[in-house]
Amino acid sequence: MDMKPFIERMMELAPESRKANRIFDDVTRYEEAEVVRLARIQDAYGRENDAEKRARLLEEYIALRDSIRVKADAPERVCLWPEDKQPPTITVYESNADGRYNNDPDFRPYFLEMLLPADVEPKGAVVCIPGGDQGFCTLYEAYQVCKEFNARGYQAFILHNRVNHNPWTEQESGVDTARCLRILRRDAAKYRIDPRKIAVAGFSNGGLTGDNCIRYFSGEQKVEDHFPGYVPDELDAFYGAPDAFLCVYGPRFVGSEYDFTGVVYPPTFFAVGREDTALQNLNYVYPILVEHGVKVEVHTFAGVPHGVAGQSILHGKSPYPLFDLWYDLADAFMQDAYR
Repeated sequence: MDMKPFIERMMELAPESRKANRIFDDVTRYEEAEVVRLARIQDAYGRENDAEKRARLLEEYIALRDSIRVKADAPERVCLWPEDKQPPTITVYESNADGRYNNDPDFRPYFLEMLLPADVEPKGAVVCIPGGDQGFCTLYEAYQVCKEFNARGYQAFILHNRVNHNPWTEQESGVDTARCLRILRRDAAKYRIDPRKIAVAGFSNGGLTGDNCIRYFSGEQKVEDHFPGYVPDELDAFYGAPDAFLCVYGPRFVGSEYDFTGVVYPPTFFAVGREDTALQNLNYVYPILVEHGVKVEVHTFAGVPHGVAGQSILHGKSPYPLFDLWYDLADAFMQDAYR
């Protein structure tokens, strides 16, 4: 598929699709069937060549989007930073009048729980960070992936941090991730998990976010090391980096500088398609991690492009079933890493 026309149509749809991001971001708070239908209309709009048919799809899209309501029993967001504590901040971000970003300046980072039944003993926890500017990507790169890890025995969580370079810095995206991990470790008994068995699964830009968390908040590093003036609270006593890192088509870019001083890099799992330009990044990052003694497992998949994790929920079946092998491979990897 030539992606250029698809991207152009998505840009054309953007003024309306941005209004749907609240639904995709908070997918667990709405009826799954309605959210999936909305996503499929959005995807169909990007693929439709006929202008009249696109107009009808747009009308259907707006009507459905505006009709979707929060479920009566909807799970609540778990906010990372209390109302009386501002998230540590570097970026000056005062206006989103042009709608460039998914989140406005008053955004408060949070996560959503996707938990196992009480009679299932968790094998660990996985925090999923979707790619891009989150929003639409959350449906497949977080919600569906969380369902897959639930099916394999993990408590799962969707993280909505301040998004890396959209417009926030590496440190801001990383500190939100660290804060999420600290909450999970504090509440390990509530979630019935071993606090030493918490993984981050990051997709594309979400993979960069997971890397940011490790870079700035692993080992003995503290929030105040990177945010002068930050006042620690009780959560800062808990470790702020993952015990395993699942980096799915999201290695940092070729040539990126990386200071390993103070960094304790966890066992890391990579999955990337061989038709994905992110493979170049992996080829750059892998030997550097090995050189620094990191335990690394790498899987590449023939014929697979970028951004396809969890897309079975969007298309009814996986468009790249070979790539779906990564779920079981990641499960085995985590269990070996925790042994």
